[in-house]
Amino acid sequence: MNLSGVGRRYGLTGPWVLRDVDLDVPAGTLVRVEGANGSGKSTLLRLVAGIDAPSAGRITGRPPRTAYVPERFPAALPFTASAYLLHLGRVHGLGRREAAARAAAWLERFGAGAHARTPLAELSKGTGQKVAVAQALMADPDLLVLDEAWTGLDAAARAELDRAVGERVAAGGAVVFVDHDPRRLAGAADAVHAVSGGRVAPRATGPDSVLVGPDTFPTGPDSVLVGLTAPDAPDGLTGHTARSDTYGSGPSVRVTASGGRLPDGPLPGRPAREDGPGGSVTFTVPAAHSDALLRELLTSTPAWHIHRVDPATTTSRTP
Repeated sequence: MNLSGVGRRYGLTGPWVLRDVDLDVPAGTLVRVEGANGSGKSTLLRLVAGIDAPSAGRITGRPPRTAYVPERFPAALPFTASAYLLHLGRVHGLGRREAAARAAAWLERFGAGAHARTPLAELSKGTGQKVAVAQALMADPDLLVLDEAWTGLDAAARAELDRAVGERVAAGGAVVFVDHDPRRLAGAADAVHAVSGGRVAPRATGPDSVLVGPDTFPTGPDSVLVGLTAPDAPDGLTGHTARSDTYGSGPSVRVTASGGRLPDGPLPGRPAREDGPGGSVTFTVPAAHSDALLRELLTSTPAWHIHRVDPATTTSRTP
């Protein structure tokens, strides 16, 4: 999907909210949008999702199956939770039986199964937000647009949404999101774009970021994007302390996370791990495997909370 020279203003003579936006959203990518309140983030997401039409420029390549979670869910609709999801599933082209099954599954997944027959107007804000997220995910969209979708969710539902985002990207879908918490999916984004003064630009590269190619943008001073070639870790490497040179001369990444459970089998890239305070674990993995490792951690049950993603400091090997 591509936005070329896109602008948006409200009314023929109103001020421009966005101007000259050029943005690529390739399939299989996670894109974060940042900016101050009122900067135009929600307007950009509505343009990406097709909710609003551009006042200038062109948008091409939007996938036919696109789903959107707005910042505010319109709860005063004449449906129960399950009836609303069934209706949206039918809009997405699902058969009635399939739509009903997916609606029930997503409500259960977000801990809202007991409210399936509750009218939307009677749902709490948090439960209503779970329904809003479920309607976007139940049709396996090729483009998922999330505008503060985590707001109002309890901790378990936020972790479930993190997992669902990882699943969409791993399945080849594109996800574009805004969230007020800078730790949300920290280190997992393939690109970060900042909205300011009506313009959209890739976020500046920090001095310690590891860049992967001409078409990707690091996510800031503490971020790492993957795609660099690095040798695989030696088989059986599972020590409690690791240095980046354990893997040879290629760049490595340190991922600090907590709250999850280690799988029975090896993690992608066979990372070394170092146990830290409060139950945290730091994984050191070749940069070429860091994307796969992050997705594995985010989609595990329970999901890991990602605290930091940093380039591993290179040190000389001790004889």
